[in-house]
Amino acid sequence: MKKDAKISNAVIKRLPRYRRYLKELQKKGVDKISSNEFSSLIGYTASQIRQDLNNFGGFGQQGYGYNVDGLYNEISAILGLDREYKMIIAGAGNLGQAIANHTHYYKTGFVVCGIFDVNPRLIGLKINDIEVMDYENIESYVKQNQVNIGIICTTKDNAQEVADKLCHAGIQGIWNFAPVDLSVPAHVAVENVHLSDSLQSLAYHMNQQADLEK
Repeated sequence: MKKDAKISNAVIKRLPRYRRYLKELQKKGVDKISSNEFSSLIGYTASQIRQDLNNFGGFGQQGYGYNVDGLYNEISAILGLDREYKMIIAGAGNLGQAIANHTHYYKTGFVVCGIFDVNPRLIGLKINDIEVMDYENIESYVKQNQVNIGIICTTKDNAQEVADKLCHAGIQGIWNFAPVDLSVPAHVAVENVHLSDSLQSLAYHMNQQADLEK
């Protein structure tokens, strides 16, 4: 990465897409790809791709393009995906269980090691061999097991309290599915996933398309 470079959030959000397409190219046995070829696959302009990657020093060679394996590994390192992350889920309802199943079956390097809930009917339930534990023990578990990421799948009324406990226990990042913005210390990263916002954006694009077709 270029020294003292301030990378925009928009660029960071495009990196996982680059990585995903590079993984598909690896599976097809592709060794190298030009920015123009990559552009036709991914949907971004060749200029955009070059600009994004140049934020980190660039990884292509003029007249050659990009080495697929090399670029995949570089982007993985930039995103911090060259290591494994331990995660816990707060909230063992339908959403919490779905996320636990997703991370288990897709083997993405993000490992759910604990699931917590306040509902006595859910405590003791096993999801992919992970037993749902009492929420009262979440803070001590995070401390003892050096958990990196907390996933909040609770109601919006309880989300801030959960975030406070996780931050106090030393969590580094929070993946928040509760429909509320959280207040956390500056050293804790938060990624909000507001499902209703996404649906509303979809409705907008659908209506825009409908207007164009009139």
